Amino acid sequence: MTKDSVPVLDSEAKKGKSVDVPWFMKVDVDPDIVKRVYYLMFAGWHQPQSRNPMAGKRTAAESWGVDRGMARIPRIASGRARFAPFTVKGRLGHPPLPNRVIKKSVNKKERLLATLNAISASANADMVKSRGHILPADLDLPIIFDDSVASLAKTSEVEGFLKKLGLGDELERSAKFRRMSGKPASRGRVKRTRIGPLFVLENGKPLNKAVRNIPGLNAVSPTELSVKELTPNGRPGRLVLWSQGSLEVLEKRLSKVGEKIRAAVP
Repeated sequence: MTKDSVPVLDSEAKKGKSVDVPWFMKVDVDPDIVKRVYYLMFAGWHQPQSRNPMAGKRTAAESWGVDRGMARIPRIASGRARFAPFTVKGRLGHPPLPNRVIKKSVNKKERLLATLNAISASANADMVKSRGHILPADLDLPIIFDDSVASLAKTSEVEGFLKKLGLGDELERSAKFRRMSGKPASRGRVKRTRIGPLFVLENGKPLNKAVRNIPGLNAVSPTELSVKELTPNGRPGRLVLWSQGSLEVLEKRLSKVGEKIRAAVP
């Protein structure tokens, strides 16, 4: 159950004045709409691909004709089959085309509704823990910080702030990675990393650059916040740290889709 008010934290992780938790963090979470919108948007995050039109066709192979007791497919001088789709080093039968439409449309209100549900899930301690994040017992969600935290410009300062919050074990968890082999490694995906905390704050703040070198951590603007950042792999409940200014921006973004929902929030 999300609390009605939480303290605002400074750069030393000390509790300041309490502020009311926004209404959009108290909404009952619907994981189905979050997952649906995530996978609809997922298709548009990939670059269209295709094959070289001449792939598998750069060969002097020709059919040997009939009356040889052999299939009439193109062959090179040694007798090996080439060019045909079912042969070694042959062309593809139906290769992917660059003009194929892989992007799927999502209604704007539906996308905002999924974002609203994902934000509410990030303020639910049970859902955050079930996703694998390690939280101390005395940490209240949501975590809201002031401008002194947004002004942190060094990676070491950000790490120190998180450790003072009691998130040292969470940093160690997100720093672990799995070394891949085989096809992923040959294509440059050598490491499979974990997802850590997310900072939501306005653009231009030094903290945006300070978190880049911490494994698993990300920073995003409230105007660009979506299920892509809030629900990696479509599962809601990511640990999020919010700036006070970002909550005001989100209030305006979600007010259009949340009029009826807001009325039902206690």
